Amino acid sequence: MSGRWYCRYGLSYRDLEEMMTERGVPVDHTTIYRWVQKYAPELDEQTRWYRQVPDWQASSWRVDETYIRVGGRWCYLYRAITAGGQTLDFYLSPKRNVAAAKRFLAKAVRSNASAGYPRVINTDKAPSLARAIAELKSEGICPPTVEHRQVKYLNNILEGDHGRLKRILGPKGAFKNRTSAYRTLKGMEAMHSLRKGQGVMFAYGQPTPDAVIVNRVFETA
Repeated sequence: MSGRWYCRYGLSYRDLEEMMTERGVPVDHTTIYRWVQKYAPELDEQTRWYRQVPDWQASSWRVDETYIRVGGRWCYLYRAITAGGQTLDFYLSPKRNVAAAKRFLAKAVRSNASAGYPRVINTDKAPSLARAIAELKSEGICPPTVEHRQVKYLNNILEGDHGRLKRILGPKGAFKNRTSAYRTLKGMEAMHSLRKGQGVMFAYGQPTPDAVIVNRVFETA
């Protein structure tokens, strides 16, 4: 429960330590940290089937990167969502370049293979993203029919999604290293997508469908 709360809300480990103690479950914040490091990637893996985006909603992608603090330096969090706001994938990189953009886009294509290839990918005017898409087409990873657009206002929905995720990140402080950051972000992105309604049909009518889905998968995992 504390791991799910950490990934879903803007809470620090010490906040959760106090909350658990108030509920009669005294637990040290370092123990909660270890739980998150262990179970956040599993949360991502176990809920992935529920969070799949159907093909009819996944034809138009919005791709961009934002900044987060890791180990005293800025890293780049590449993210992709649909035109309707559903999360497709993410990737944390120490660099913002063509190689990082290619790794992310190839990963996003693979992880959403069940929905087919996108019809359109909209990005900002970063040369690295344009070149990455062109190279993926030439390498056969992305079909040549995929249209690349660079329309700024179309990515407003993704900028807003970045902001909502950063509000959850804010109280947690900076990550210590990229390994712990990536493991934690897996759980956070999973909970963020469930909170947006991905998978809601599997807990229809429930007041907190994300909690229902997480409890279900960990009971049966």
